[in-house]
Amino acid sequence: MPEPRIRPAARALVVTPDHHVLLVRFEFPAGTRWALPGGGLDDGEDHRAALARELREEVGLVDAEIGPHVWTREHRIAFVNGLWDGQREHIHLVNVPERFEPAPAMTWDELNAEYLFEIRWWHRDEIAASDAVFAPATLAHHLASVLDHGIPREPVDVGV
Repeated sequence: MPEPRIRPAARALVVTPDHHVLLVRFEFPAGTRWALPGGGLDDGEDHRAALARELREEVGLVDAEIGPHVWTREHRIAFVNGLWDGQREHIHLVNVPERFEPAPAMTWDELNAEYLFEIRWWHRDEIAASDAVFAPATLAHHLASVLDHGIPREPVDVGV
């Protein structure tokens, strides 16, 4: 059996001092997922370069200060386009001084073609109380850990 084709990706935990987190809503055939902004690495990109590009394209955050790699996430599920069997994500902390109005560089038609349909700020308490499906599923728990206890010494595997 061939090895699974796992796409390398970078995502951002974009957080304000008052504990708001920027999330994007994906609509997949399997359902709605609220996830951290980011995406796959292009040829020749490292995780930080890919994340800077993705933040500019998806949410309009330019010149973001990409912080430490705090979490790792791998999920194995065939992509709708059939090109990949899963994704391995490096998730970096990106602190911002305040909430900003997302202004993607990509058009909404381009974002929708990538299954992205909404961008919004969520407060940590709202995430913890919500019955929405998040990626990672344990977002509330791991977010609380970073906010309450600081950056982990090593990236934490946050599961699917």
